[in-house]
Formats: sequence, C-alpha cells, structure tokens
Amino acid sequence: MLKVLPLRPSPQPLANGQVWRMAGANLKVDMVGKLLVHYKLAKPDAVRVPCSINSIKTIEAFLKTNKAVLV
Repeated sequence: MLKVLPLRPSPQPLANGQVWRMAGANLKVDMVGKLLVHYKLAKPDAVRVPCSINSIKTIEAFLKTNKAVLV
C-alpha cells in the first residue's frame, strides 16, 4: 500500500523587488542574477540597511530554514 503525502506548494522563485517576512526580520530582494542575489536583510523598523550579496541556493535555504513568507 502506498502512502499519499500532502502536496506542499512549491517555493516561489526569487525575483526582483520581493519582500520576505520572517520572525523579527525582513529580506528585500534587490536584484537577481544567474548565480547571485543582491538583498537587504534588516529588522522591520531599521533606518539604514546594508546591501549584501550571496548565492541563490544559499538564500533559498536561508528562507526555508527561517520559514519566510512572501509578502
């Protein structure tokens, strides 16, 4: 007998201008390239936020582990 697993919605691909909300932080995607993502990670009420660069796979794993929700 086969077990039927419930289908999870597939994660959204990263795109320019997306804002992901996590517990205590927001991640704003500025630009997505072939391999890298330019993003800003900050608390919701932060005034100055540095721009960071990381690989797409790393950002997707980070969003998954922190249970981020696309706003």
